[in-house]
Amino acid sequence: MSGICGWFGLKDGSKENIEAMASALSRTDGEQFTTLSGNSGAIAAGKAGHLASVEGVLTAISGSPEFRDAKLETLAETEGAAHALAKGYAEHGTSIFERISGAFSAAILDGNEGKAHLAIDRSGISPLAYTVKDNALVFGSNLKAINRHPLLKPELNRQAIYDYIYFHMVPGPESIYLGQHHLLPGEYLSFKNGNAKVETYWKMRFMEHEKAPFEVLKAEFLSTLLQSVERCSRGAKTGAFLSGGTDSSTLAGMLGEVTGKAAPTYSIGFEAEGYDEMEYARIASKHFGTQHHEYYVTPKDVAQAIPEIASVYDQPFGNASAMPAYYCAKLAKADGIERLLGGDGGDELFGGNARYAKQRIFSLYDSIPTVLKHRAIEPMGARLPESITLFRKAKSYIGQASVAMPGRLETYNLLERLGPSNVFTAEFLNQVDTGNPLKLLEKTYHGAEAKTQLNRMLALDLKFTLADNDLPKVVKTCELAKIDVAFPMLSDSVVAFSARLEPKLKLKGTKLRYFFKEALRGYLPDEILTKSKHGFGLPFGEWLKNDKTLQALSGDSLESLKKRGIFRPEFIDEIMRLHAENHSGYYGTLIWVMVMLEQWFVQHHD
Repeated sequence: MSGICGWFGLKDGSKENIEAMASALSRTDGEQFTTLSGNSGAIAAGKAGHLASVEGVLTAISGSPEFRDAKLETLAETEGAAHALAKGYAEHGTSIFERISGAFSAAILDGNEGKAHLAIDRSGISPLAYTVKDNALVFGSNLKAINRHPLLKPELNRQAIYDYIYFHMVPGPESIYLGQHHLLPGEYLSFKNGNAKVETYWKMRFMEHEKAPFEVLKAEFLSTLLQSVERCSRGAKTGAFLSGGTDSSTLAGMLGEVTGKAAPTYSIGFEAEGYDEMEYARIASKHFGTQHHEYYVTPKDVAQAIPEIASVYDQPFGNASAMPAYYCAKLAKADGIERLLGGDGGDELFGGNARYAKQRIFSLYDSIPTVLKHRAIEPMGARLPESITLFRKAKSYIGQASVAMPGRLETYNLLERLGPSNVFTAEFLNQVDTGNPLKLLEKTYHGAEAKTQLNRMLALDLKFTLADNDLPKVVKTCELAKIDVAFPMLSDSVVAFSARLEPKLKLKGTKLRYFFKEALRGYLPDEILTKSKHGFGLPFGEWLKNDKTLQALSGDSLESLKKRGIFRPEFIDEIMRLHAENHSGYYGTLIWVMVMLEQWFVQHHD
């Protein structure tokens, strides 16, 4: 995916500055960016037709935008998407963003009105960061581009480091640098006279009471998803990630349908017990007759790629699944594939995460009268002996069920369990708000356009699991592998369809993805419909116990991290000891997150 960058309101409109910013967007395959300058701003974009100057208005757009207006779409095909954006802005103002579908980020620099506008797509596939400095707006598809402008001197955001350890990524709209922010999915920014205002042009609104016959819904869903796969595979040699789960298997099958030939599919395996899902990928491949390709990632691969993975992310990113995603994308690129289809979004749209069923059980506790809970059940639960298994489970259930949502989701969060004061130095904690992560969760959960617990959780995951985590994981690793990626599950039409499904069709009792699986029964193999969810997990904690190269890299990284005044040195020593003695997966996750933080410092900050 190409990017955009630029500024508005700066007196220094030198060509060298915009070219320096554009160079930070250039992909590793040497993609060249075009720049334009006007009286009050400058802008850059990296694809033909994605940059335009029309009657004093500079426009840039990235990604794979489509215009809902037929005339604008025709103009985009003939003159370029940036020209269509300029024409649409002249006719509709900022409501033009509502008329764009697909993955995109856009910038409009209106020198006539002294205004600038920025926007990103509804799912947050194509990111855009910005900052306001000296009454000027500076923006870019990544933070590196912003910080190439000589006006800016980036300063670390300590709160973002704390939030990173909590979430394993830095949740938007904040970034790792103070004063630099990201637009959230469905947002646009308007800037004038040194003031920036962020608005929402689209928000997921769950229609929880719409009803339709199952067969009608099934036919609409399959048709909508098939059309989305066709659009996403248009104009490029396309393959598909294949983990063997329901989403990737469905897309692999449909890719073969729309292209009329065996779909190229790519899977990653691990020589580690409990982590290898290749069996299910092979089942799906055989069922749909795909051209299947496999690669088994090794500890050596991981050690070699850690610095590369850290380098492609402009802020700390600790999702270890980025590693197998990267090697999967590399495998496809070596095979001549130009674009991969990712199945991301299916769980968050159709109710596929195990926590939805778990929280459904805890929510039953909410129906008990408050007086009865406070005066009888909870006091009794506190007195139950933990030596008896049944009593211990009952006590645990009462304790967790008593925590209000969405805080209940974080009762197993490792940072919460370890205690911030045991992890971080006192000096660092004095500079952060340890309650900030929960505030962020509560804002999204309670701000959702939904009444039911399930849909509020889906809204939460669309933001934190998808936009902040899984999409950057796939988009950036594909960028590193020099290959494009598209997400058919996140087309506007599929998202709109999911919003109309009754909650009980997403989660029936404790049955995850009820409608999705029933709609695909007979299309997908039964083994895949009944398998437990896994994905491209990385056995880093297991490998770290025995692999000398990983031990050396991790040890060196953590020793260096000790000197940054963030973590208590004693804690780092203790976490390594606990990992070596037991719970390699549990503590291995935290070690990975800390190693990737140090690697980010080395690659970007030092």
